[in-house]
Amino acid sequence: MIRLDPPTASQAPPPIMPAWALATGTLSDTDAAFQAGVAVSTLDTLARAQASWIGAWRQRLALRCAAASMRLAGRAEDAAALRDAWHLCPAGADPGPAGAIFGAWRQLAMQPSVATQDRLERIVDQLGLPWDGAALANLCTEIEKLAGLQRPAPFAAAAIAAEIVALRPDAELFAWWLADLVLAQRLRWPQPLPLLMAQVFGPSFRTEAGGGRRIRPGDKNFERVLCVALVAAAADACRLAAELSRRAEKLLAVAPKLRAKGAGDVIFLLLSEDAVSGSLTTKNLSRFASRRLFERLQQLEAVRELSGRAAFRLFGL
Repeated sequence: MIRLDPPTASQAPPPIMPAWALATGTLSDTDAAFQAGVAVSTLDTLARAQASWIGAWRQRLALRCAAASMRLAGRAEDAAALRDAWHLCPAGADPGPAGAIFGAWRQLAMQPSVATQDRLERIVDQLGLPWDGAALANLCTEIEKLAGLQRPAPFAAAAIAAEIVALRPDAELFAWWLADLVLAQRLRWPQPLPLLMAQVFGPSFRTEAGGGRRIRPGDKNFERVLCVALVAAAADACRLAAELSRRAEKLLAVAPKLRAKGAGDVIFLLLSEDAVSGSLTTKNLSRFASRRLFERLQQLEAVRELSGRAAFRLFGL
């Protein structure tokens, strides 16, 4: 039988965005900045949370950003294909271009809010962008300056995104990755939250005056529309947190009924990851035992099968 630490099993519900902060329509610069401040304040609780499901939440945000990245990169993979590229790839093998981009967003969600030359070199490589090392070193210096300036965090994020696109128009994907990093630095979050990329093709970045043309970093009114996009991103993130909180509560409630020796490891992974392979093997769990455990969890309605397949299945909250 699995024994759970009471503080882990019982947690406060995640915050929600106040309805009045989700006003739509044309907003002034001041109103957009004010609403973005509300969004940041709401996200701050989640960014610092120690809830059992927070890892799965972060990785699900990373998946959403990676899926939006495919369109920007001119690729066709959706969230299901990205899961396959990453989770079905043998350890140490190349996950392919789509899987590498997904890996860049996963790294953003997992690592501290710092920018070093080595880290940025790995990221641009994952994103498929050739970049000079000296230029990346200079970029790290610029990021440090932005993080130290006394300006609102959304404007610092907009500034780095605009600077990257002005420098390299082909590197907009990297610009959005850095925007989330700088946002987190400015707010002193322990790790960034993958947020803005998921909104790039949404209504926040569309302009009626331009016939629905997408507003890119550096365009007119870019700071204002980024603030609006941040509000939408915060609302989506809060809804996802509420959903995963409920699912995690159900998983933890059925955990004492599981008698498989390695069940605790599986539960930890389900709470920490977007998806877990149905044929997972650990030192305490064989592939056959793992399949039986996931079948049991499905019977208890504590997990969902995410691939829609009869074999090579993936499970998550």
